[in-house]
Amino acid sequence: MLIKTIFSGFGGQGVLSTGQTLAKAAMLENKHVTYLPSYGAEVRGGTANCTVTISDDEIASPVASEPEFVVALNQPSFFRFQNLLPSGGFMLFNSSLVEASSARGDIETLGIPITKLATDLGNVKVANMIMLGAFIRISNLISFSRLIKNLPEILGASKARLLKINTEAFQTGFNYLEEKKCS
Repeated sequence: MLIKTIFSGFGGQGVLSTGQTLAKAAMLENKHVTYLPSYGAEVRGGTANCTVTISDDEIASPVASEPEFVVALNQPSFFRFQNLLPSGGFMLFNSSLVEASSARGDIETLGIPITKLATDLGNVKVANMIMLGAFIRISNLISFSRLIKNLPEILGASKARLLKINTEAFQTGFNYLEEKKCS
């Protein structure tokens, strides 16, 4: 297994921390991982993206010229990165901010209203973690239960105060698709 994912959005949406969280969780599952961030000089409000590659074997290059997954948290990222996906690739996007009518017909897309869901949780800053929970559900790259178990180590002592809200956010994203099927 060698899976490449691009996470993208505006600086300040937590794109880079989403990628770091996934990378750390995968390393704690003894997988090989690369994490390659990219952001403009303006950072907050500018564009940001990162590539996370997860594999059972050593990884030769962190570059994801043809990722299996793209996660877009805003409209510019949706437009830009859908063209990197090969035919049959999967794009997960924030349907609170992205209009997907221009999606290519040869890729699979799924919109999740993460900004609305985060607002419902009382903290819009966890929208990225809701998306990561949904991504883990869809991709099955790592174990969700192990992510939750390892979350204190992944976040570190400096973010211990955010453990509860991040756990709720991951759970919201992970369960969103199941709840959507039932309604």
